[in-house]
Amino acid sequence: MSAGTVLTATPPAAMETEPRGSARAVLTLARFEARRLLLRVPVVIAFAAYVAWIVWRTRSSWDGYPALQDVDRATQSMPMLVGLAVLLCANYAVLRSERHGTEPHFAVLVLPPWRRTVAHALSVVPAALLVAVCVTGQFAWEAFKPGAIGHGSPAELLVGPLTVLLAGAVGALLARVARSALAAPLVVVLLLFTLVLGTAPGGAGGLSWLAPVVAENSSNTLPSDLLGRPAAWHALYLAGAALCAAFLAVLLAGGRNLAVRAGVALTLALAVTGGVLQARGVAPSPELTAARERASVRPEQTCVEHGRSTYCAFPEWTPRTGTWAGVVDRVQSLAGGSAHERRLVVRQRIDARYGMDGDAAIPGLTGADQVTVGTAWGGNRVPEFSSAVAAVLVAGTEEAGSEICDGRMVTLMWLSLSWQDDPMDAMRRVRLDDSVKGSAIVLSPTDPLSMTEGQTDVVRRLLEKPRPGVGDQVKAHWAELTSPDVTTARAAELLGVAGPEKADSCED
Repeated sequence: MSAGTVLTATPPAAMETEPRGSARAVLTLARFEARRLLLRVPVVIAFAAYVAWIVWRTRSSWDGYPALQDVDRATQSMPMLVGLAVLLCANYAVLRSERHGTEPHFAVLVLPPWRRTVAHALSVVPAALLVAVCVTGQFAWEAFKPGAIGHGSPAELLVGPLTVLLAGAVGALLARVARSALAAPLVVVLLLFTLVLGTAPGGAGGLSWLAPVVAENSSNTLPSDLLGRPAAWHALYLAGAALCAAFLAVLLAGGRNLAVRAGVALTLALAVTGGVLQARGVAPSPELTAARERASVRPEQTCVEHGRSTYCAFPEWTPRTGTWAGVVDRVQSLAGGSAHERRLVVRQRIDARYGMDGDAAIPGLTGADQVTVGTAWGGNRVPEFSSAVAAVLVAGTEEAGSEICDGRMVTLMWLSLSWQDDPMDAMRRVRLDDSVKGSAIVLSPTDPLSMTEGQTDVVRRLLEKPRPGVGDQVKAHWAELTSPDVTTARAAELLGVAGPEKADSCED
């Protein structure tokens, strides 16, 4: 055999094992780049801030009474910060050989540029999985709180990890489109202002769903079947966009084979399909509109008995009826006359006709001994509900309670506040201006109440006295204290405190 023959012969085994060796090399490089990516300073800082935010927020979020259909959306915004860091560092990694002038040396390796781009695209997957762990931990923390109710959406929970995956893929794609180290920082600054800082056009229209996160924060919590968010289509859109960006980066790096071109076409179709269907799903269907109307006007609820009273709630809120009953029992135990034994009907009421954008006030019930409770609980909602209960016990109906301008307000507010752990703090939280002096609007699940400066002074003096002594006087003079003719001065006299220095009518 001649020397020339030896030099030109190619070992058959090497030709057979080259694809397998390339795949193994891609995975090895992906693991190396993933580890390096996770240890980059921007990514470490972003994850540290993300975890700190989860701990800080989740300890007291929703006052310990979360609705899981709100919690899943609350997991979406902060991963964008991690996504921006991943975008920057993934772009930096792809351009490393360009910056250091080592690109020609890679020609002697088994990996061509497009395979190295595959490795860089795969390197962002661990960051997305780590975000998925954080999202799961945040949601589980909320779900295991004793006051948690409702149902979360898996599609909503996928938004955070998919946002990071999309950001990493865009970083790799940007490196193949613009071979400049300044391109990624400029894009990050642009995204920071438009997405994270909320300067992008608002609203929940079809175009707004092209953004990675559409939180749609609402002041009212709706039953999970009334949300009407195209969450599943949005998750498909994000997954398709992330994969399409990754395949485009590989294509631009020289991956011209059939698998890459088919991947670009398929993932683009997925992104377009998800984008079109999510835009169509933004407008409520006739079935959803009818369901929202029923929930607002003729709700189908589950009613349970606790003690003397009946509590009607949407099925997801049924576990919370016992908590409401505890408040009713405490307020009613302080009342006198027939109110002490009165059978109340507590109804959960919402106005869902305008979806998550609705913020309409709920009018007071006109039926006797009926009390409204909302879908939120904890914090300020507790004294608001107790004020509604006290108003019904004093005036007979919610509608009549909202019209009280006389001395009955003293009795009403003492019933509402005196049983609470910190009555003065509860008084501050139930008033619109967070005050304990002067006149103010008193919040309620339905129409608000009004307190004059004189009534506020008398109630504050009563709350400073021992509750048992005042309670005995309330029960002893219940009939007169709940008469429409009673004045604030007379109520103060009956309860043994100094009267007001100013008029006691909210009409003055």
